[in-house]
Amino acid sequence: MDHKTVEEYILSMANSYLDYPFGKEVAVYKTGPKGDGKMFALISENTNPLQLSLKCDPLLAKTLRERFETVMEGYHLNKKHWNTILLTGQLPWDEIQALILHSYILVTEGSDSNQPTQA
Repeated sequence: MDHKTVEEYILSMANSYLDYPFGKEVAVYKTGPKGDGKMFALISENTNPLQLSLKCDPLLAKTLRERFETVMEGYHLNKKHWNTILLTGQLPWDEIQALILHSYILVTEGSDSNQPTQA
């Protein structure tokens, strides 16, 4: 799975855009008004395999970590609400898409207390 394919899907979400608030090494995908958007996905630049971090329901996040060795606690993120996924092919593309959509929905429909925070 390549960066361009993942990025195109992420940016197909309504009101989503790319930002680099943490520097050029981490692509941050946000939704909402520019400058005040909420992040729902991050991709570590120049990594092999590609590393994708997504917000996730805490119970589902834990279940995914237990089931897949390529799913781990969010790197530099709230460990309860974020997972980092190594895109090695262990999870098929349709499941990755579903997790991206899940993250987007959590951020767009969630309350302020559930918004992504950096740990």
